[in-house]
Amino acid sequence: MTRKRRRLVYVLAGLVLLGGAAAIVLSVLSENLVFFYSPSDLIAKPVPEGRRLRIGGLVAPGSVVKSADGKSVAFAITDNAKQVTVNYTGALPDLFREGQGVVVEGTRAADGSVRAASVLAKHDERYMPPEVVEALKKAGRWQEGAAK
Repeated sequence: MTRKRRRLVYVLAGLVLLGGAAAIVLSVLSENLVFFYSPSDLIAKPVPEGRRLRIGGLVAPGSVVKSADGKSVAFAITDNAKQVTVNYTGALPDLFREGQGVVVEGTRAADGSVRAASVLAKHDERYMPPEVVEALKKAGRWQEGAAK
């Protein structure tokens, strides 16, 4: 084998290894991506069952239903256009209440609801997560001065 051919083989082998490493990294990253949705987006776009996602909006008034054992709660998140039911087992944040902004991370269930792994509530009366603000603005439900 000539020197030129040997160099070509090394370069091609390096490119194959680099391509394989890139494919592995992209595969791992795609499994760990968590997309943010508003209730309207989640209803409009088909999201596969079991896919991890974040959904944000306001807790719909009158939607919080606690189970008899006190460990589970069901509530609806709304962007004032559509709403999605969320089922959560665990302790809710102290600031969680109806009409307040929340971000829920979990998976999509077969019935279209979300099984929450975590619930995040806003931390004061003026704060709302930027994703929730953008979702409310897109839905045409944002009121200027509502949160900073």
